[in-house]
Amino acid sequence: MKNWYVAQVYAGCEELVEKDLLAQIERQGLQHLFGEVLVPSAKMKEFVPVSQSKDQRLFPGYVLIEMELVAEAIKLVTSSPRVMRFLGGKNPVALSYKEVERIKANVEGAVVVQASTIDLVKGSEVDISSGPFSGFVGIVEEVDEETEKVKVMVSIFGRLTPVELSFDQIKH
Repeated sequence: MKNWYVAQVYAGCEELVEKDLLAQIERQGLQHLFGEVLVPSAKMKEFVPVSQSKDQRLFPGYVLIEMELVAEAIKLVTSSPRVMRFLGGKNPVALSYKEVERIKANVEGAVVVQASTIDLVKGSEVDISSGPFSGFVGIVEEVDEETEKVKVMVSIFGRLTPVELSFDQIKH
């Protein structure tokens, strides 16, 4: 049964490794042991439109390989130039079906990353993790889920002052 395994390769050589592996599989006639070879990358969103769109590596230095875990297949992959090792060393560890589906969804752009919803209650204490008030502790005064903003009362020079922060600037 074929499972997905992760090979660690020299960073920047992911496509070369993919091409080499596919050529070696073809040359040695081992197509029955291998499935896909995947270099996880996604389209970068550019602020300024560029004539050529670039792919950004999701996992630089790693290539995902669908294969049967047999000695022939392991040898083919590890003897390939620019491949260092499998994750898991001598006993490669297979990725779970869920992990592979999540990675493929990221590659296809199907996954939309949402800000995590934080359970904030008026009167609760939060730590400010970034911005000019980093390191301060404040008390939640108001939460706006739509804009992902929270108004926090912070003690500055002995006076409570309202400060508006985004959800990612606080730790609950």
